[in-house]
Amino acid sequence: RLLDACVPSIHKHSIHYSSTYNKTKTPPTGILISAMLRPKLQGRAAGRSALAPSLPSIGGLAKALPRRTLPVPARDANGSQPAKPSVHAKATATEVKTKTELQIVKVDPAMKDHQDHINYRWEQYKETKQAIVKAEGGLAQFAQGYKKLGVTRVGKATVYREWAPAAQAAALIGDFSGWKEVWMTKDQWGIWEVILPDGADGKPAIPHKSRIKIKLQAPGGWWVDRLPAWIKWATVEPNKMGAKYDGVFWNPPESEQYKWKHSRPAKPRSLRIYEAHVGMSSEDRKVASYTHFKDVVLPRIKRNGYTAIQLMAVQEHAYYGSFGYHVTNPFAVSSRSGTPDELKALIDEAHRLGIVVLLDVVHSHISSNADDGLAGFDLGQGEDCNYFHTGDKGYHKLWDSKCLNYKNWEVLRYLLSNVRWWMEEYRFDGFRFDGVTSMLYWDHGINRGFSGHYHEYFGLNTNVDACVYLMLANELAHELHKDAIVIAEDVSGMPGLCRPVSEGGLGFDYRLGMAIPDKWIELLKERRDEHWGMMEIVKALCNRRYTEKTVGYAESHDQALVGD
Repeated sequence: RLLDACVPSIHKHSIHYSSTYNKTKTPPTGILISAMLRPKLQGRAAGRSALAPSLPSIGGLAKALPRRTLPVPARDANGSQPAKPSVHAKATATEVKTKTELQIVKVDPAMKDHQDHINYRWEQYKETKQAIVKAEGGLAQFAQGYKKLGVTRVGKATVYREWAPAAQAAALIGDFSGWKEVWMTKDQWGIWEVILPDGADGKPAIPHKSRIKIKLQAPGGWWVDRLPAWIKWATVEPNKMGAKYDGVFWNPPESEQYKWKHSRPAKPRSLRIYEAHVGMSSEDRKVASYTHFKDVVLPRIKRNGYTAIQLMAVQEHAYYGSFGYHVTNPFAVSSRSGTPDELKALIDEAHRLGIVVLLDVVHSHISSNADDGLAGFDLGQGEDCNYFHTGDKGYHKLWDSKCLNYKNWEVLRYLLSNVRWWMEEYRFDGFRFDGVTSMLYWDHGINRGFSGHYHEYFGLNTNVDACVYLMLANELAHELHKDAIVIAEDVSGMPGLCRPVSEGGLGFDYRLGMAIPDKWIELLKERRDEHWGMMEIVKALCNRRYTEKTVGYAESHDQALVGD
């Protein structure tokens, strides 16, 4: 009621936020709640009010930034396979000049002292996008990697391709072959391929729901079994303690494929978000299903006036206790709650009810679980042929996870294709990007309290590669769906985060107002009712960047699950 009374009168873009969790209830059996699961909560309070006016800048810091080198693939004679990267940028940051002042600086003149850095970031974005357009024909075309990589159907054959340049040998194994090796060949760009013609009866060589893995020989000579990076579904053998995940080829016959019934609803004029974890949505002591959520929870959400749902834990994650934030298989629907088609039915029903559906997407890090996920493709190779950074830069010490290398061409393809996959295959209406602060800074914001002074955001600690990726991801989302809603979970308060890419901003529609739930919990736990200060409350609600829209909420999974 506090938010209902205050927020609309303060800012026209304020939004109500809620959660599925009831803190008075015992969590369902099998869910381990531990402070270690979400260590990024540590030290947040100091950073959530980081929106103070800027101090004089540390001028010229951007001029010392290392120049990003981005390979520029060219098309081959067939126009489809990227050719070997052969063009590398060699100019230094001091040579980058933007002739006209970016609109973002005009909107926020306080950025003028950091214009060198902002111009440098803009030039890197333009250079990257131009390389993509030259090599692939456009951003949307580049983001269709799932049509070529992974297991696909091409004519009367099943084709499997995997980018694993460090592997010395590779074979596809699975139910279809009795788990015997079907050897693959590698092209000069590090992509392994095997083509399996249909049988004499016309049936695919790999049947629908068949379990598969890729067997790789590491540079050191040893062999490992891994799940395909682009796998669309992954399951674990039931009733077996410690069983590892298997990739599953999801390819139902056309007669069994889910048929969409309803179009996307119009973008809500008043965005009221209901945050939900499907597996935890039942009062029974079990992992709830997509079907249960569709039939039981959706009607309640509609009756209570919500216009949007934000779904957690949809991307597959081997460790359920991570609440979906240690993703192992970014393209796969979490099998604990059901099949891909059952998730589609949930989203379709939400659309019938006029509710938009947002995916809580995790592109800030990847689970370090090599047996069950993408981390298994790190075979000790260097960054140029790796999904991840190497050494300390590649390890998130608070989350015990791996950090993605956002400047790598194939990583950009993988992540941008992931954005398109969820929007087109499952018709998600947008995203809540998790852990954006960790992406924006090389130190991931660990043990830092952001004061709001602009020199904290534009300097050597800023991960420009990640900024460029986020600009491309936001541009792509809005290109695919003009009414897409993209929200950033950022505790640092970076200026321009929610300004359009065309202005030089990062392109998000909203940022989470993460200081508000901190203040709300503080009032409940530490203040007598008669000691609440109205000016203090108003200040917390108004603590936001000028012209940047903010999601105002009192509680989310961070508060409900950690125990505040």
